[in-house]
Amino acid sequence: MIDAIRAAGIERPWAHQATAARHALDGESVVVATGTASGKSLAYLVPILSTLMDGSEAPNGRGATALYLAPTKALAADQHRALRDLTAPLGKAVRPAVYDGDTPFEEREWIRQYATYVLTNPDMLHRGILPSHPRWSSFLRALRYVVIDECHTYRGVFGSHVAQVLRRLRRLCARYGSDPVFLLASATAAEPAAAATRLTGVPVREVADDASPRGELVFALWEPPLTELHGEKGAPVRRTATAETADLLTDLVVDRVRTVAFVRSRRGSELISVIAQDRLAEVDRSLPRRVAAYRGGYLPEERRALERALHSGELLGLAATTALELGVDVSGLDAVLICGYPGTRASLWQQAGRAGRSGEGALAVLIARDDPLDTYLVHHPEALFDQPVESTVLDPDNPYVLAPHLCAAAAEAPLTDDDLALFGPGAAELMPQLEAAKLLRRRTSAWHWTRRERAADLTDIRGGGGAPVQIVEEATGRLLGTVDASAAHSSVHEGAVHLHQGRTYLVRRLDLDDSVALVEQAAPSYSTVARDVTSISVLETDTEIPWGDGRLCYGSVEVTNQVVSFLRRRLITGEVLGETKLDLPPRTLRTRAVWWTVTEDQLDAARIGPEQLAGALHAAEHASIGMLPLFATCDRWDIGGVSVPLHPDTLLPTVFVYDGHPGGAGFAERAFRTARGWLTATREAIAACECDAGCPSCIQSPKCGNGNEPLHKRAALRLLTTLLTDAPPPERTSEPEPDHGPNPEPGPDPEPGPGAEPGPGPQA
Repeated sequence: MIDAIRAAGIERPWAHQATAARHALDGESVVVATGTASGKSLAYLVPILSTLMDGSEAPNGRGATALYLAPTKALAADQHRALRDLTAPLGKAVRPAVYDGDTPFEEREWIRQYATYVLTNPDMLHRGILPSHPRWSSFLRALRYVVIDECHTYRGVFGSHVAQVLRRLRRLCARYGSDPVFLLASATAAEPAAAATRLTGVPVREVADDASPRGELVFALWEPPLTELHGEKGAPVRRTATAETADLLTDLVVDRVRTVAFVRSRRGSELISVIAQDRLAEVDRSLPRRVAAYRGGYLPEERRALERALHSGELLGLAATTALELGVDVSGLDAVLICGYPGTRASLWQQAGRAGRSGEGALAVLIARDDPLDTYLVHHPEALFDQPVESTVLDPDNPYVLAPHLCAAAAEAPLTDDDLALFGPGAAELMPQLEAAKLLRRRTSAWHWTRRERAADLTDIRGGGGAPVQIVEEATGRLLGTVDASAAHSSVHEGAVHLHQGRTYLVRRLDLDDSVALVEQAAPSYSTVARDVTSISVLETDTEIPWGDGRLCYGSVEVTNQVVSFLRRRLITGEVLGETKLDLPPRTLRTRAVWWTVTEDQLDAARIGPEQLAGALHAAEHASIGMLPLFATCDRWDIGGVSVPLHPDTLLPTVFVYDGHPGGAGFAERAFRTARGWLTATREAIAACECDAGCPSCIQSPKCGNGNEPLHKRAALRLLTTLLTDAPPPERTSEPEPDHGPNPEPGPDPEPGPGAEPGPGPQA
């Protein structure tokens, strides 16, 4: 084992690696929370490989086994490559294998029977391994270690699901006589031991003192310039972050600077690569082929080819979604471009850390989008550089999360009273409800799954909301890729522009029954953006406090959302070229929300008449959603909002902000707890903007379902000023206010979900 590590060029481990390995070998679960490129992989591989090489560890003769969980397939594949190189001198003593949705079926039986180190993801563990645990019995019986890489990504609803999947794994391991040690790794996490303990349900030791050397990182904040064009309501149009990122990527590639540009959306990654390739062709015809896009939805063979090209240095520039953020080793990278604030400081530093992994100096540039949060950050760098990364927040006891996993556990093996404690205090309370719904049935001393279908198949732990929609080229029948069901209405509706590896397609038909979008290759001079409308009803108010005559409330709501049209926008400037109506079914969501109301007296104090009211509420809603990611670590696409001049449930002018995930994700609750600081920052962001009537930097939203109408900047400013004058002191919300902006808590990985931001909603 020592010879293999030395053959990899490592003479002596760093102190944090040795400390973590010692805890693991002593049987203690441990989380390594050190910087990017600090050798966390070796910290957990040393105890694992040492144990796997000892064939006497398991009584069945197979030898000890280990399980590795990664949030993305790319990371698992990358770790597999590194592991094969490291263990090559060890011969067949260690038998690693990747087991995920891309694994050929003919290889799966061999992996179940003979692999000693299985690399997979929580999705495959949830749907493939645990429901088929009898076929994995020899592996589970010998399981000594479970690695959870990039553990900070398991937050919000997704993290809560993964926490319950891990509890199901621990339950089955106990049935087979094993009690694995958990080894977790994260480059960016606050309170890592507490977060790891919540995730796994077992006590976890923390190793956070980074002893590795670190190269200099130059970090630039970049705001695109204003153009001569004017957009909605005559507001000046700022050059898009997408176009600016493409230009910077072009310049860096021309200078042979190896660069990854991180982009928030799949379409954005494709667009940046296309623009950069076109501009590089004007400089050197050999350069366009050295730039590509990398995103989810590609076919497995396409992803693997891109990963190999990146590792080999064949690619100089890559426009990638967060699928590449999570730990894929891209040593030798010189620069990172971050197109738009990624939603959390943890993710920001994770992306920036991809540069300079070989210990050399590197460059990171955050290119601001034209929205309130990004504009605020480039003008207030202390909010990024003087604040710690966020705590990882998850709630395994969320009944919307817990209930399906109790069903899945009962399907794997009948649930007993003793099992319920493993799943948390809410499990016992849910059992009668699951029995009443005829999902579980109690027989003698245990509960059994009653349905014919597999319980695990009823839950998508990433919140996709159904089977992925396949994108098929109509003329040839060729499968181009997939898109999540929750994003299909807004991204592959009829008439949508779809980009795939530099080629542009138009969606001719979306068949929701068969989950297929038929496309044809085309060359439109525009991109498309979906518009939607949303209504909201209050189901239950959990907590409310007075704000002067108004109220600040938190509780359960039902949101009804429908995509109704799409805009065609010019590629570089974002100029609106036209709007087309759509006929798509509505979607409903039961979730959690924070809302505030104002009274006639407060409106009088703010000098807001009936003709200004809708615009004031709508503008305040947009700006508050734009600022919430500073306080509740989420993306604005993870949350939604509705503003109504007279809401039927409150009978007052009301602004709602809600979590875009079934059952809630903790964002609205965080907004309620920090409402005074959150709305103060919202008012300051509007007041500081130099525009006259409102712009994307303050009150206009990129995803407004009402086309940013109506909006009234000055009235919103007066409304928030009056509201904050009547605000209770910080202690009334049971949480201290931050000194310099927020101390947020995270939500799920940014990917457009059901939480669309609809605008003012129904009018009185």
